[in-house]
Amino acid sequence: MPHTRLPWLWLLAAAVALLLAMLVGIAAGAAGIAPGAIAGELLSLLPLGGESPLGERQSAVLLQIRLPRVVLGAVVGGLLAIAGAGYQGAFRNPLADPYLLGAAGGAGLGATLAIVYGSALTLGSVRLIPVAAFVGAVVGVFGSYAIGSAAGRGATASLLLAGVAVSSFLSAAQTLIQQLRIEELQRIYAWILGGLGRGGWDDVVLIAPYAVVGVVVLLGCGRLLDLLALGDEKSTSLGLNPMWVRLLVIAAASLATAAAVSVSGLIAFVGIVVPHIVRQLVGSAYHRILPVSLLAGATFMVLVDVVARLVVAPAELPLGVVTAFIGAPFFLAVLRATRHRAV
Repeated sequence: MPHTRLPWLWLLAAAVALLLAMLVGIAAGAAGIAPGAIAGELLSLLPLGGESPLGERQSAVLLQIRLPRVVLGAVVGGLLAIAGAGYQGAFRNPLADPYLLGAAGGAGLGATLAIVYGSALTLGSVRLIPVAAFVGAVVGVFGSYAIGSAAGRGATASLLLAGVAVSSFLSAAQTLIQQLRIEELQRIYAWILGGLGRGGWDDVVLIAPYAVVGVVVLLGCGRLLDLLALGDEKSTSLGLNPMWVRLLVIAAASLATAAAVSVSGLIAFVGIVVPHIVRQLVGSAYHRILPVSLLAGATFMVLVDVVARLVVAPAELPLGVVTAFIGAPFFLAVLRATRHRAV
């Protein structure tokens, strides 16, 4: 039984788990740094925190390589998880996911266009990536929703098939662009495979405004999604406009997805795995699922990045590969459970 009467306890547990995961992420790496030295270095950044226990080289590794990577991983994981929970609430479908609904594919196409053609524009390709990814994510999600609704309103299979079709089309368009610009192929593929190895403080700052807006809106819509779960007719009788709530949640979730994908590449299944586990723990109320998913998704991604770094060290696995190994069987289990409930 989920402990729905103890929401703050779950939030606290998720926050503690995230803190521990971040400490593990900071400590993991070829340059061995003792946990006590790491704690001392982090404390030295605070006012009256004392002197740094590390040398200049170790301090640079910790603060300019490991720490921004861990922070970026936490932000990306949290955004993908809360976006997945938002999509699931908006569509009233536990299988809704940024990757399956075409948001990630659309964001990927948008980011690819920015990488290839953005240098010709005044803002520069790097600044344009989140904006282009957001536009692509919105197009992908609304395309899937429109096609799925036309095929069969509220049908899980129709929505999933529409998402697969839209994602395939967007992937084909992305492949065409890659073939037209072979000279950019390595850069595009490095982005598509997903990873945090190229991330730094600049990336954290770059996506921060998009992340804050997306998260704040989604958290603010938690109780509205709870009303939406009652059904359109019942929620309308309570004074809610279901269409506008869905539009707001989808836009915020797409913005969060676009922000994450623009710096990490395409990472699947986070938006299904994390919210589903959280739902089993805290119950079906979205005003609880959303904040806990945010923290749990951040924890999940930090730990996945540690695995990606260590399994084939000194090389790295793409994050998308690790999440696919975890998420694909999990998705099948969720699909099976959903089908049995529908029978």
